[in-house]
Amino acid sequence: MNIAELAKGVATVTGSSEADAKKAVTAVFDQIADAAAKGEEVSLAGFGKFTVKDRPERQGRNPATGETMTFAASKKVSFTAAKGLKDKL
Repeated sequence: MNIAELAKGVATVTGSSEADAKKAVTAVFDQIADAAAKGEEVSLAGFGKFTVKDRPERQGRNPATGETMTFAASKKVSFTAAKGLKDKL
């Protein structure tokens, strides 16, 4: 499913236009991304929780040459499904 398909489903359920639904869906994802960029946790009851986690610097190996290389520390977004979502699966 992509954003257009998601917006179409939201428009059908809410009775709004697809353009308005797409704006709403995009706005929700933008807010989640902005909160993650600030390091905040986003918790959606019945759906799940988005958290930012730190990945420490680590050693790896280039598969083509076998050379050891260092991967820089970074941050990643992690999603944990809520019980309500798990039950639907």
